[in-house]
This record gives sequence, structure tokens and C-alpha cells, in this order.
Amino acid sequence: MFGYVTPYKDELKVREYHWFKAYYCGLCKALGKEFNQAVRMGLNYDFTFLALLLSSIDGQDEKINKEGCITNPIKKKPVVWMNEHIQYSAYMSVILTYFKLLDDWKDDRSIPSLFALWAYVLPLRKARKKYPEKYEGIRKSLGKLSELEKAKCDIIDESADAFAVLMQEIFVPPYITDEKMQRILAWVGYNLGRWIYILDAFHDVETDIRQKNYNPVLLQYKYNVNEDAEAFITRVKEQMEMSLTFTLDNTAKSFELLDIERNKAILENIIYMGTRDKMQQIFGRKRGCTKNEKSL
Repeated sequence: MFGYVTPYKDELKVREYHWFKAYYCGLCKALGKEFNQAVRMGLNYDFTFLALLLSSIDGQDEKINKEGCITNPIKKKPVVWMNEHIQYSAYMSVILTYFKLLDDWKDDRSIPSLFALWAYVLPLRKARKKYPEKYEGIRKSLGKLSELEKAKCDIIDESADAFAVLMQEIFVPPYITDEKMQRILAWVGYNLGRWIYILDAFHDVETDIRQKNYNPVLLQYKYNVNEDAEAFITRVKEQMEMSLTFTLDNTAKSFELLDIERNKAILENIIYMGTRDKMQQIFGRKRGCTKNEKSL
């Protein structure tokens, strides 16, 4: 995951935003408690959304406490205590972050990623032991994605599908046995994964042109080395936006089938506004808009 699934803060009540942050802090604390302090650096908003979503379809009340943080031990903030959903999200975070760091090392020989990998060796073993089927599912999906990248796959849907299947695997915890719930969560995860992958590919277009990295957007839309990057972005922007909006619509339709017990306003904010605001930020930046235009 890449940290794209965030709330649209301007439309959240202060209490709701603090509640979302309480989940963020709760997941961070869970990573430290279950593994080690270093893996807390891999925390992102996407897994916070997963923890929040799974907790919100559960009938049990959250337990919350005010605690200090490793970055600010004096100021106490609300923290949701670890439940099985937060714990599960922490384990999935460790598995996916490990493979992301490994991929960065293999592809770019990233020294920071290599050093960070050492902090994940023992946590990965623990996560693999606790969720062996999830580990294998994630590994296979990333393996397929790696093969497509090496083959220079020029069909965005094929590459996006591999990551979408990975997210589908993550979004269905093994302790949820209701088949209808499994299907809904799987479809939410699949579409969200597809959206994340395509948006990330579009976001990286300029960087990948400079570094000559694999990018399915460049290949599918036949980027020419003599073509200006901004001109290419303008040329493909409308098709990209339509594809991403369609995927978000599917995500929203799946979400609406869930029986949300609580935190509905926060989740709706993320699904309907946060994701679209993230698209606006990325597509706006790609248009080369000014700071004043962004503020408007």
C-alpha cells in the first residue's frame, strides 16, 4: 500500500478526525507491541483504513485511552486499544512492507531499504507463522506483478489486477467466516487495490520517464522519448481519470453493502471524499497548477 487512502479533513468534524487519529496511533502502538519499535516507521494510512473498516463492522465497542507517543512522550493523545482487527492490520502491514522494501532493494539497490529490511526479519517470521495463507497469497501476487514488470507488460489492467488481488487477499481476515461478508470485503479490497496501483503509476510518470523505470501507463499509451512529459500527461489524463473514477464507484458500491455498526461518517468521508481529494491533488499537480489554484 502507498498511503493514498486518507480522510478529507476539511469535511470531518473535529471529534471524527481525532477518532481516526486514535486508530492511527492504535495501529502504531500495535506494531511496536507485536513486533519492534522500528517497524512502526512503516505505518501508513491505508492500513489504518483497514483497521477502522474491520473494527466498524464488528459489534464490540472500542476501548480508548490517552497515552504518550514515542515521538512526543509528554503530550498524551487518544489511542484505540488493540483489538483483533488492529492486530491483523499490523501483521498485514509487516508482510507487505517487508516485500516492498525487498523490491526496492532488488530494483534500485536502495541502501536505506536494505538497512530497513533487517528490522523486519524477525517480525516477518512471526507474521508468516500466524498467517501463513495470507503470506503465501501476498507473495504470489507480488511475484506475478514482478513477472509482469520484467516482461514490460503494456496493459495497465493486467498489472493492476495483480496488486488488486493482493489487496483482496488482505481485506478478508481468516477469522471472518460469513461468506457474504467475505465477498463484499474482497470486492472492496480488489477495487481499492486497483485504484491505488493505477493512481500510483500515474503519479510516478515523470519520475519513471527520467529514471527509465517500468510504468504501464507509459507503455499502454505509447510514450515517445521525444514527447514532453507534460504533453504526455495531458494526453492520457482524461482516460486515467475515467478509469480511476469507475474503480472508486465500484469500491463505493461494495462499501454500501456492508452493515457498518459505527464510524460510518469517517468511513464515508474516506470512500467518497478522501480518495477523490487525493486524485485531485495528484491530477492538479500534474497540470502544473499554481499554489493559488491549489488553495482554491
